Amino acid sequence: MGLDDKIKNKKDQVVGKVKEEYGDATDNKSKELEGKAQKIKGKVSEKLDKDEDDSTKK
Repeated sequence: MGLDDKIKNKKDQVVGKVKEEYGDATDNKSKELEGKAQKIKGKVSEKLDKDEDDSTKK
C-alpha cells in the first residue's frame, strides 16, 4: 500500500466522521448515513490494504 492510499483511507474516515457529526447536529439522517458509509469505507479499505501488505511480506 502506498502513501497515497493511506492518505485517501484516512481522509475518507475523517470526512465521513465530519459528515456524520454534521448530519447528527442538523438532524439530517441522509448526511449522517452518508458519513457513516464513507467512514466505514475508509476503515475497510485501510484493513484490506494492511492485510494485503502483510500477506506479501510472508
